[in-house]
Amino acid sequence: MSSLAARGAAPDPQRVWIVFSGRADHRWLRLLRPGFCHCFAALHDASGWTVLDPLTGRLACARPEVAPDFDLPRFFRRAGMRVLGPFAPAAPGRGSLLLLAPFCYVSVCRAVLGPAAPRAWTPHGLYRGLRNLGVSRKENLTPAGMPR
Repeated sequence: MSSLAARGAAPDPQRVWIVFSGRADHRWLRLLRPGFCHCFAALHDASGWTVLDPLTGRLACARPEVAPDFDLPRFFRRAGMRVLGPFAPAAPGRGSLLLLAPFCYVSVCRAVLGPAAPRAWTPHGLYRGLRNLGVSRKENLTPAGMPR
C-alpha cells in the first residue's frame, strides 16, 4: 500500500499518555523538581501499546508484550509515577516549530502530542501545562473521547 493511501485511510484512534518520573539518570537531573526528572510517552491503539522513552543519547521505542486491553497507565501509577492522559495526538501534516527544540524528554513528548502541546522546557513545566490546559487550547489538544 502506498504511503498516500495509508494517509487517506481512517486509522484506529490513537491515544497518548505522558508519564512523569522522579528517576534521574544523571546527577544534574537532580536539579529538577523532585518527582519530575524524566518524562516519556505511552501510545495506545487497536494493536496495543508503544512506549517512546527518550534516554540519554537515543530514543527507546518499545512494544510491551501485554494484551492490547492491558491498563498500562495504571501500571505506571502503581509504580509511583504520575500519568496524564489520554490525549488525542495532532493530525499528521500540521506544521510545527518543534524542529527548533533541542532533543530532550520534553521535546519528544511535545512532538508526540503535536504543535498544540503546551510550551515547556522541563518535565514539571509540561506536567503543569497539560494539567492546566486553558479554554483557548481546548480545541487544539483535548483528552481522547472528549468532544471537541
